[in-house]
Amino acid sequence: MIKVLIADNHPIVRLGIKQVLESANNFEVINDVSTTSELFKSMETAAPDVIILEMDIPEINGIATLRKLKQDYPNVKVLIYSSQSEDVYALSTIRAGAYGYLSKTADLDYIISALKKVSNGDMFITNELAQRLAFDEGTQKPRRFFRKLSTREVEVLKMLASGKRNKEVAEGLNLNEKTVSTYKARLMRKLNVDNLVDLLQQAKALELY
Repeated sequence: MIKVLIADNHPIVRLGIKQVLESANNFEVINDVSTTSELFKSMETAAPDVIILEMDIPEINGIATLRKLKQDYPNVKVLIYSSQSEDVYALSTIRAGAYGYLSKTADLDYIISALKKVSNGDMFITNELAQRLAFDEGTQKPRRFFRKLSTREVEVLKMLASGKRNKEVAEGLNLNEKTVSTYKARLMRKLNVDNLVDLLQQAKALELY
């Protein structure tokens, strides 16, 4: 029996995943939570085989949550389930320790196959993502810029692109404002821009909006 914990702030999503898993064999949803505080409180007593984690779960950035999970519970396997752009965030989350990335636009059957694969300790990415990653780099100019960025830089860029101020970015990623300013300057340099407007345009090209 594969024990699953669902962490998503949308009740309808949690209900939908539970119904899908209940209709399949060998799955048990041991809990579902809507925030990161609820997630870590649940982990004090729960022992899931796989956590389905929404990238934009409230309170703590999804990748920061993933890092903390890997630090505190190194044996737990995490599958990111998100509406965010797959071809950008799959790489970031896998670098941060996720076993796979599943877009919310994927067919429901993917949830079953992804969880089975991840529970066995294997990585999961969709065929669509694998095909995109195989495209000639010359047709993916924005992605060449993206590959220059660290996971943390992508997190900062995403939050800036969503309209967050330096202070809000600092609070969301548990950084100080000076560090956020440093990241912003580094992003401008790596993305070949010299002002915030152009930086956000690059974020748009990377589908971070």
